[in-house]
Amino acid sequence: MKKKFYNSKSPKSVHSNCGVFGIFNHPQAAIMTYYGLHALQHRGQESAGIVTSEFKPEKNRYHFNVHKDFGLTLNIFTEKILKDELKGNSAIGHNRYSTSGSSDKRVNIQPFSVVYKEGNLALSHNGNLTNTNSLRLKLQQEGTIFQTTSDSEIILHLIAKSNKEKIEGKLVDVFRIVKGAYSICILTDDKLIAVRDPQGVRPFSMGKLDNSYVFASETSSFDIINADYIRDVKPGEIIIIDREVTESGNLKSYRFDEAKKHSHCIFEFIYFSRPDSNIFGEKVDKVRRMIGSNLAIEKPPPDKDNPDNEEEKKVIVINVPDSSNTATIGYISEVRKKTTNIKHEIGLIRSHYVGRTFIQPGQNQREMRLKTKFSVIKGILENRKVVIVDDSIVRGNTLKLLVKLIRKANPKEIHLRITSPPIISPCFYGMDFPSKEELIAYQHDGNVEKIKEYLGVDSLEYLSLDTLLKSVPYSTPKSGYCTACFSCNYPIPIEDTEHRDKEMFDI
Repeated sequence: MKKKFYNSKSPKSVHSNCGVFGIFNHPQAAIMTYYGLHALQHRGQESAGIVTSEFKPEKNRYHFNVHKDFGLTLNIFTEKILKDELKGNSAIGHNRYSTSGSSDKRVNIQPFSVVYKEGNLALSHNGNLTNTNSLRLKLQQEGTIFQTTSDSEIILHLIAKSNKEKIEGKLVDVFRIVKGAYSICILTDDKLIAVRDPQGVRPFSMGKLDNSYVFASETSSFDIINADYIRDVKPGEIIIIDREVTESGNLKSYRFDEAKKHSHCIFEFIYFSRPDSNIFGEKVDKVRRMIGSNLAIEKPPPDKDNPDNEEEKKVIVINVPDSSNTATIGYISEVRKKTTNIKHEIGLIRSHYVGRTFIQPGQNQREMRLKTKFSVIKGILENRKVVIVDDSIVRGNTLKLLVKLIRKANPKEIHLRITSPPIISPCFYGMDFPSKEELIAYQHDGNVEKIKEYLGVDSLEYLSLDTLLKSVPYSTPKSGYCTACFSCNYPIPIEDTEHRDKEMFDI
């Protein structure tokens, strides 16, 4: 049975592939990691895991404790597991949404851990490698036996095979040949290590909690445990935290490479990251409001009629909860600078308790699943011009059903405003987009009028790529963004994508 590159059950059909967390020198390392993963749950819901490093005085050596399973963080870890099984003062954790490796194989649940000649080693990885095929083939020819189908395992084998004596030398060796997008936490017996790719594709931050150091995919993990944000892990940087660092406060930082221009994933600002996080040198909430504001300037609501009823003059702006909430605030704030005949309303209610849907003969499973997730407030939408602000359109199937659901509330018109450009290409850097043939913009050759007709709306407008790029921050002279999903311009070379799709994603 083949598992495809995307998850067709997903309402959005687009996910970031995971979140990583690591903490060093804390008496409740497992509990802190649990809360850190809880704050990163939006980045992956398929599985989660925690590995702790515990020193065993009676054996005079370190031992790694591991617990991981399918499901949500809340359901995987109990108080007994965190306190009694996951002992130790250092830990790394991982939330997973697969983009490489089968999602239903237990061996693919991270963190991965091994024992090699230098001791214990564990790894959590957010992103995707782009030279997986050649690295995997080389290792197999050298006799390496793989236990998983994930590209992340390659990194562990490369570290174990390095001839350099010190861990920093091994890591520099490895990450000079590994290509792609990666924000990685590595745990050894007595060290916590953070590594970020030279392009800085995925967000990765460092914080401090008293005398403990913390790393996470997003700063929302720091807030929940009251850690202070220090700075981002720099693109092409390796940071090693050990006892010496905690005592002196002097970081051990090594640069193995850095791109001339960074390629931060612009979709992190549009959709993935939480609004309360700080990524790529800026607050997500602030950027998302700016994107919404610029959308209002570039693609304003439709002109209003002049009916006799004053209330009917007003255009209603609603958001698709929850990912477009913040951008919609920016959109409506900008529009109201020019007219008061517009209101921001809550027209859609989202249920956060969506379980399995049991379908009767003749029922549409996708439609039933949508109805368990969204419901409309008819009194708000009836006989109004409705502007829906959403962050993106991937396949368009779910949005088409959502429009159909809203139509039942009898609005006058439905207009769509999208805070990103049309998605025309898949991502190979850690986002779960479908293949290009399934993308609605690709299917219709980027013809917005045809997409509008398919969705069944009265108008459809996307934010242009130029305006999107003007909406995001440039905190350093090297700041730049990956827009491959909108432009087909891939900043990191990808080896043999056709072969990669078949061999790595259809498992």
